[in-house]
Parts: sequence; structure tokens; C-alpha cells
Amino acid sequence: MNEPGLRLRNKLLVVCGPTATGKTSLGVYLAKKFEGEIVSADSRQIYIGMDIATGKDLPVNAKLKIKDEKLQIKTEKGQILKPYRFDGIPVWMLDIVRPNQEFSAAQYIELAEKVIEDIWHRGKLPIVIGGTGFYIKALVDGVKTLGVPPDWQLRRKLEKKAVEELFEILCRLNSGRAASMNASDRRNPRRLIRAIEIGLKLKGHNGEHEAATKAFSSEPLLIGLTAAYGILYQRVDRRIEEQAGQGAEKEIRTLLEQGYNWDLPAMTAMGYGVCQPYFEGRQTKEEVIRKWQFEEHAYIRRQMTWFKRDKRVSWFDITRKAWSKKVEELVRSWYNHP
Repeated sequence: MNEPGLRLRNKLLVVCGPTATGKTSLGVYLAKKFEGEIVSADSRQIYIGMDIATGKDLPVNAKLKIKDEKLQIKTEKGQILKPYRFDGIPVWMLDIVRPNQEFSAAQYIELAEKVIEDIWHRGKLPIVIGGTGFYIKALVDGVKTLGVPPDWQLRRKLEKKAVEELFEILCRLNSGRAASMNASDRRNPRRLIRAIEIGLKLKGHNGEHEAATKAFSSEPLLIGLTAAYGILYQRVDRRIEEQAGQGAEKEIRTLLEQGYNWDLPAMTAMGYGVCQPYFEGRQTKEEVIRKWQFEEHAYIRRQMTWFKRDKRVSWFDITRKAWSKKVEELVRSWYNHP
């Protein structure tokens, strides 16, 4: 057995990669092999009541959160964090806030770090799983600007502006940051708004911020799952068709009936905002599904671009023979290294 605070301390296993590659299934498999617990790193799966279109893949009985008090974490703000069980394995950081609650990457890191510390304390291996690259980077390496708190009033003001206007504001504020953005970033209003927010906050701080986050783990292992784009597109297309058949429409209708509107950041997430024209009678269900699939294809490409930048990631093609056994061998070698 592992003695808490010794061999496993600072060991952090990460399973990353694009959507529809089976990251959660692999995580559960590895957790059983290496006495681990899963920490979700998915910005879409933090919202309560948004299950189907986010691909939470909750087992039938997973909604029964663990009642064991040893697997409950109370934060300084009084929030109680509890995991679900996926085939007996605790899975943390799902269903953290309601769709109308404001939630930032900094808040995610604060909560996820508490969970990981608790897992270490109990002598278990934390396995971070997800496709939100920024969450993973912040956990593994720390992010200098993460300490800049969100300015929700500024965000609501900037959300009304066009992408071109946002980029022009950023150019005036921080021409270097604007020049470093790739084409995708320049068309992404959320990233532009965050860059403006940071630029305004860091004025007069010489590019630094006193609340910058530091690397959380000194011994991470990053596993990446991938396949040819054509195969990934086929997998995600099938999954979206299944989600549509499993009640995605009913889920969204329930959210709207509960008072959540299309202007909420949560409702603009992948799989939700794309459905607005259908609910407003402007597009057919088939048109929406196809557009949803195309958006997921673009998301897969963005995910791969992000993760490929990190040369520490060991990549495994999920279409290759015995790929999961090779992952297990690599993890075992790293896990047993003192």
C-alpha cells in the first residue's frame, strides 16, 4: 500500500486529448490498476443539469453521489465537493455550479487543487482527465495571469462588441499580446475579452501579477489520446447523433423552462448555443445537428493544436493494436519510480 505523503506525493497523471477518444474509460481502467481517483478537467461538465450535450457519460446510478463523509471536501466558502462513482471509481469536479452562476478558470484551479491534495493525503493517485487544455496547463505548470480575477462587469460590457472591435481594443492596449495571437484566437471573443481584461489589470505591473499561480505538481505524466482526424470526426458525429436521441433536446428545454436563457455563458457552450435556432424555429433539427457536428470538428482541431504544443505529452493512437496496454506499461514505469 502507498503511504500518504511519500511516494505518491506530487505524482499527477494526466489523460488529455480531443473529445470522443475514450479518455474517461481509460481513466477508470488506470484508476483500478493504480489505486487512483479521477479529477475532471472539462469546462463544459462543471454545470449542474447539463449532462447529455456535454458528454458527461454518467453511468445510470452515478447520480447517486457518494455519501461516505471521508469522500467529502468542504471549502473555505462552505461549498461541499463530492464525487460520483464510475464503475466504483470516484470522479471529482462534475456538477460544481448551476448554469447561471459565474465560474472562472481560477475558481476551477482552486477547487481542483483541494481535491488533488485530498487524494494525495489518502494515499491515492490523482488522474486528471479532460480536453480543456487551459485547465490542465494551469494545474500542471501554473499560469502567470490566472491570478488576475475575472471582471464580470467588464465582460458583460465587452460581450456586446464585435470580434473586430475587441481585437482593435486589444491592439491599443497590448500590441504584443495581439500580435502573438493565432488566427483562431483573433476570432474568439472570449479569448479576446480575457486578454483585454488581463491587459487592463496588469497596467503598471510590468507584465507580472502578485497572484500568479505556481506549478502544482513536480512529477506529472501526460498521456495523450488521438487518431486520424477523419476517424475522430466519425466518432464525434456518432456520439452527437446518440446524444440527440438520448434526450439532448429535452435537457435543453428543461433548462429553458427553469429560467436559464441563451445569454448565459453556460448556454453558449458546445452542444447548447448551436441549438438556439432550432428552439426559435429558424432551423430544422437536422440542420442543427450537422452544424453541431461541424463545430465539434473545429473544436477537435483546436484541442489538438493546444496539446501538441506540449512536448511532454506521450501520444497513443486509439486505433492501434494494444494501445491501452502500452499506456499501462508507461504509467506503471512512472508510477513505480521513486
